[in-house]
Amino acid sequence: MSASTELVTEPSDADKAAIAAVTRRLGTAWAEHDADTFAEQFVDDATMIIAGVHRSGKDQIRDYMAEAFRGRFKGTRVTGSPIGMRALGDDVALLLTVGGVLEPGDTEPKDHRAIHASWLVVRDGGRWRLAAYQNTPVHNPWPTADEK
Repeated sequence: MSASTELVTEPSDADKAAIAAVTRRLGTAWAEHDADTFAEQFVDDATMIIAGVHRSGKDQIRDYMAEAFRGRFKGTRVTGSPIGMRALGDDVALLLTVGGVLEPGDTEPKDHRAIHASWLVVRDGGRWRLAAYQNTPVHNPWPTADEK
């Protein structure tokens, strides 16, 4: 077994629940358009790449989301389901999800708002928080020949 695969383990049930709670808190903050609570789910020097926008640090994340909740994301909610989770150490885990942004009245994300996301979470002062978040469209705009 290589060194890199020895670091990948199954998170404990308690850690799985605590990591899932991060996603729920983020979803609730989004639904309430609460940029402060949204940003609190990140460590101070976190990175977020969302809808093609890159922000570094909790302050930039909060400022971007506050503006987005007044504009492009006004009235929206988010949804997601886990597709994988693994521990990369005692205090670091990777969560992969599929979901997207819901416009008012939507029950599922429209194709152009469906995403796959990577959540790098770290234990920060005993609480799980996001160190990095990145999403990408589910529907590949440049499919390979075998995907057409």
